[in-house]
Formats: sequence, C-alpha cells, structure tokens
Amino acid sequence: MADRISLVDYLILDEKPHLIAHECRQCSARYFDRRNACASCFSAEFHDVEIATEGTVSTYTIVATAPPGVTVPYVAAVVDCAGTAVRANLVNVPADPEHVRTGMPVRLTTVPIGTDSAGVEAVGFGFEPA
Repeated sequence: MADRISLVDYLILDEKPHLIAHECRQCSARYFDRRNACASCFSAEFHDVEIATEGTVSTYTIVATAPPGVTVPYVAAVVDCAGTAVRANLVNVPADPEHVRTGMPVRLTTVPIGTDSAGVEAVGFGFEPA
C-alpha cells in the first residue's frame, strides 16, 4: 500500500479517520487552525479534542463557478458535528437541491486528492450521506 499524507493537519488518517480541533481550556471554543489565543476569551491554553465523525448539514450552497481545473457543480456545506461546525464539501451525492437538504445526516469520509511521483497519496476529507 502506498504511503498517505493528510492534506490538512487536523485530519487524522488511522484505522478510523477523524478530525481533531484545538479547544480553548477556558471557554471551550474550538478551532481547526493553530491559534496563539482564543478569539472568544483570549485565553492562550488549548488542548486537542476529537470531533464526532457524524453530523447534520446546517447550511450549504451549490457551487456552479470555480477556477479552471475545479469540477463544478459541487456542494460546499457547514456540518454540525455534535456542536462543532465543520466546513467541508459534500461528496458521493448529486449536487442539486433534490438530493441535499439542511438537517441531512452525513458522516466523515476521506477523499483522494492525488499521488506524487514517489507514490505518496494526498488525502482530504468531506462528508457523505449517512
């Protein structure tokens, strides 16, 4: 099996892929990017927490125009994963309002992005219908 590398550092590629967020120890705000201080309470203390791998679509848009090389249409969504908002594309579902709706149950899935000349596969994530 080829080596795999996560496209983002908060996607953990193990037997059960999942996301990790940095949670503020003072107010519990969660961030996927690195922070020096919490935007909510200004605390500088964080710990890592695992994010639920299932959730519901809070809002979405169907993207019809994109730069060259990006396949359209696709669905960009915000998914509520047990109280944590995750921005991601919906995959394995037609990009039309007949197949996507708010409140739709979804689950985390990995998405191959590409393979380099050394055979290392870049892997991203999205959410698919549960």
